[in-house]
Amino acid sequence: MRTGYAFLAALSLSLTPCARASFYLQDEWIGEEFYQAWNWETENDPTHGRVNYVSQAEALGKNLTYVDGNGAFVMRADDWSIVDPAARGRDSIRISSQSAYEEAIFVLDLKHMPAGCSTWPAFWTLSKAGPWPNGGEIDIIEGVNLGTHNQATLHTTPNCTMPPDWWREPQTGKTADSNCDTAANFNTGCGVIFTDPLPSCTSYGAPFNRAGGGYFVMYKGRDSVKVWFYPRVGYVPKVIRDGAGRGQRVRPDFTWGLPAANFPFFPDHCNYDQHFDAHQIVFDLTFCGDWAGSDGIWPTSGCGTGTCPDFVNNNPSAFAEAYWEINSLRVYTSQW
Repeated sequence: MRTGYAFLAALSLSLTPCARASFYLQDEWIGEEFYQAWNWETENDPTHGRVNYVSQAEALGKNLTYVDGNGAFVMRADDWSIVDPAARGRDSIRISSQSAYEEAIFVLDLKHMPAGCSTWPAFWTLSKAGPWPNGGEIDIIEGVNLGTHNQATLHTTPNCTMPPDWWREPQTGKTADSNCDTAANFNTGCGVIFTDPLPSCTSYGAPFNRAGGGYFVMYKGRDSVKVWFYPRVGYVPKVIRDGAGRGQRVRPDFTWGLPAANFPFFPDHCNYDQHFDAHQIVFDLTFCGDWAGSDGIWPTSGCGTGTCPDFVNNNPSAFAEAYWEINSLRVYTSQW
């Protein structure tokens, strides 16, 4: 067993590179502020989901988005309609930030995430310049169907891999794959599965919602990408829980604890400037598609017999929990 001093030393080593920079609040969205400075996307789902992304005007008209009585911003799926098999899919929402960020810290205070059979929600970033996968993709929240553990993943152009666990910087999660190349392994990317202490399993899906949500934090820098998760009940660093005002410096340090996912960049494994650039932020909720509805996932999902698209078409009440409820999102950008 490592001593307390060794543990703090490991924390110091894992956080030192990003601690060189100071970060200051650039953008903050709470409640109705999400209706400005975001694109409401209506194109076909690039992951081939059984989904119909609607405009902001249509979402407001159908009550698929609103600010609730606690001031939280809500985006949800249609949970009352039978979907015509000839239609594009079940109504849902996909939004992307108009701003893009190079080195930054993203802090999401999330009360509820979409959950349930056929759902595939994601909170992620990708290159604004593109085209994908140029400039990279970082998945901060992602999972499917009845899953209970979040997964953070990088997707890149070729020649980006993560070093072996035995000399990767410390993280609490479990590495699922080390090759970030979208052309390898059916685009699984280099993912880390969050290993929440049992029996809570609170980082994703229904258990996350029952626990009242929590905080997801992502540091994006030229030295690494790191993702932290803090359940709402328990220790949360004050600056993450309460936010920092204009002009107040934010820097990761040992009080933040080990990240759940840690993706270090080394020249002989993955060079940041070759694979990443300024990223915009995306929230989306699709159904089935290339992951949740795939032949290797849907039949063992515990969601019953029949195809995933048929499930989406014919079970509107199954989507009562398919919604985002966001207390706030803050972005801090770097100054050296």
